Amino acid sequence: MAGHDELAERRFGKKVDRLKALMEASLRPAYRGYYGQLVLTDRQVGEIGDMAEVRRAARAAGRALGWKTVTHIAPDGRVIIVDDRDPPADVQALAQRLAAEAVANYLNQYR
Repeated sequence: MAGHDELAERRFGKKVDRLKALMEASLRPAYRGYYGQLVLTDRQVGEIGDMAEVRRAARAAGRALGWKTVTHIAPDGRVIIVDDRDPPADVQALAQRLAAEAVANYLNQYR
């Protein structure tokens, strides 16, 4: 029985590693590790495991990254993984400025 538990833990560890890599890749360097978010398609979710396993692995990967991980399940089967920490003031100001610039650039297309 111990061999089975060890195998299950190794499989889970691989899921955590995969999600951690995807979560890290979603980060913008300028935000210094904050504002992480990842959207997994229903296909990606199915490749990783069942919904409960994916959410558990996402929380474990988030802990490894220092995130306060929140997961949401969309009606179409996507899983949204978000870092819900409050960023430092300078990172928050940068994100707000970049968001405002993106909206302004979008709106300027239609003027």
